[in-house]
Amino acid sequence: MTNSPNNNKALIETFYSAFKNKDYKTMATCYHPDAYFRDEAFELTGNEIGGMWHMLCERGKDMTMEFTVTEDNGNITAHWEPKYSFSQTGNFVHNIIDAEFEFRDGKIIKHIDRFNFWSWSRQALGLPGLLLGWTPFLRKKVSNMAMGNLSKFMLKHP
Repeated sequence: MTNSPNNNKALIETFYSAFKNKDYKTMATCYHPDAYFRDEAFELTGNEIGGMWHMLCERGKDMTMEFTVTEDNGNITAHWEPKYSFSQTGNFVHNIIDAEFEFRDGKIIKHIDRFNFWSWSRQALGLPGLLLGWTPFLRKKVSNMAMGNLSKFMLKHP
């Protein structure tokens, strides 16, 4: 498979359609073995990425999601908006995320998700997120907790 814009756009549409259906196995096949992923909570490589999507799909039992994928001059981006109950607090979250991708050998080699962490933390964490969501302290705490949860999850789901 080549890295043509049409093929890359189709790959990302497959990825988000699979996510919408909580099909983490198909999501994982969209990544190159040497892939890199980063967002506000995770920084991952290789099979950790598939593990994260597996964990999020299993925990996001009530998640719904809408997405759009755009190709502009060969660059593929996505805008996606998941709505779900945050597993740690039960609070409802409507996150708004913009994603950028790079490709190698017909797969995602780099995936960067960006969202407003303060907005997310206010919804997910309530008062602590409202008061501290803008601080590096809370970002680091959330990231450490997310990475710890992923490590435990991956031990149970190799």
